[in-house]
Amino acid sequence: MKSVFYPKIYVDDIYGITDELLKKNGIKGLILDIDNTLVPNHVADADEKVLNWIEQMKAAGYKMCIVSNASRKRVIRFNDNIKLYAVHRAMKPVAAAFMKAGRIMGLEKGSIAVVGDQIFTDIYGGNMAGMFTILVRPIDQREGRLVRFKRRFERRILEGYHESKR
Repeated sequence: MKSVFYPKIYVDDIYGITDELLKKNGIKGLILDIDNTLVPNHVADADEKVLNWIEQMKAAGYKMCIVSNASRKRVIRFNDNIKLYAVHRAMKPVAAAFMKAGRIMGLEKGSIAVVGDQIFTDIYGGNMAGMFTILVRPIDQREGRLVRFKRRFERRILEGYHESKR
């Protein structure tokens, strides 16, 4: 049962997601969360390091789509410089937004990796959609009450995940 909450891979940050790692796992496209995955919650725009990583992934041939529960305004503002496909108010973990992103990118679900910092939205939703999941550590500890509450349960799940990898 818990395995639906386990990511396929757990990395420190997006920079641990390399062309080699993606090719090894048959990945051709990435679904990216914004807040606390690419940038801290309170940051409006991607910094140079994030922009460079995205450009490297594009140059390597990966299709990418932002899938965020954030507002349309937030997603459009963030996406202004990076020009990716984007889905706002995604209602993650509902699979519909993940499937929509797959259709937009023109990829089969088995060749898509969902990248995010939250187990109960990004990882669970990606797993339920039949996609490869990559959990990243949250960038910033400053989070809303609900997310802080969920993090307590995530820590327990991560303990089980790490145990299963031993």
